Amino acid sequence: MNHIRTFMLMAAMAALFMGIGWLIGGQSGMTVAFLMAAGMNLFAYWNSDKMVLKMHQAQEVGPGHPLFEIVKPLAERAELPMPRVYIVEQPQPNAFATGRNPENAAVAATSGLMRMLDRDEVAAVMAHELAHVKNRDTLVMTITATLAGAISMLGNFAFFFGGSRGNGQSNMLVALVAMIVAPIAAALVQMAISRTREYGADAIGADISGQPLKLASALAKLQGAAERIPNPVAEANPAAAALYIIEPGLGGVRDNLFSTHPAPENRIAALEEMAGSLLPPVAVAPALERRPSALNPNAQQRRRNPWG
Repeated sequence: MNHIRTFMLMAAMAALFMGIGWLIGGQSGMTVAFLMAAGMNLFAYWNSDKMVLKMHQAQEVGPGHPLFEIVKPLAERAELPMPRVYIVEQPQPNAFATGRNPENAAVAATSGLMRMLDRDEVAAVMAHELAHVKNRDTLVMTITATLAGAISMLGNFAFFFGGSRGNGQSNMLVALVAMIVAPIAAALVQMAISRTREYGADAIGADISGQPLKLASALAKLQGAAERIPNPVAEANPAAAALYIIEPGLGGVRDNLFSTHPAPENRIAALEEMAGSLLPPVAVAPALERRPSALNPNAQQRRRNPWG
């Protein structure tokens, strides 16, 4: 059902984009809009992961790092190629996935997340991100974000040059619709797609980790932190909000139209319903479990923060 809804929303986004092109320039405007969208999506397809990781100044980690050792068995259980694993030095606890397909995927967690959550909660969060990779949500959201940006650009174009439907006469009403209504509609569709994808990733991620209640407890902790700890990247680039497992600066319990994520309360309730119906939890980094000091050289001095 989630896949069908996503397809319908993306079709609506594409139709809106083509329609704005037609309002601005008739048949030729629609053709130009199509070519522009194709070019922008092609660029995003090949470069979105590099842009996202660079924007966050993410640092890749390898075997031996706690996060890498957590992700590895989860990827095996999900039957996915091992993704690249990154740490983002950022106080707000959060995580995201990026990449055009499972063979070119990357998952990242912030240092704030590693400090706040226990090992099983981190595993549940990373399983959620691997679910995005498995569902190819990163590609879907890249395409919708690109189309939303292009629609906004077309709206600005209409404001400066007026609307025309092939008769050569300027139509300021059309221009105002294109400038104001179309970008808002595109943003709403983009957010609806994002919310749909989050529910799906919660369900599949809980299946991968086998610990829906750990994901629920992680979401509860992340919700509180997101409300009080700033996220400089999301503040500078609002479009980045849809990337994360929890929306930066969220508020309210309903899935309102202007939210990129479902309300954590709703997600937690759905996960609690899933508990007891999944496979046993995946074994996460047993070697690290036997040697707690491997997680953090200062573990004994920082008992309340085993992740460092």
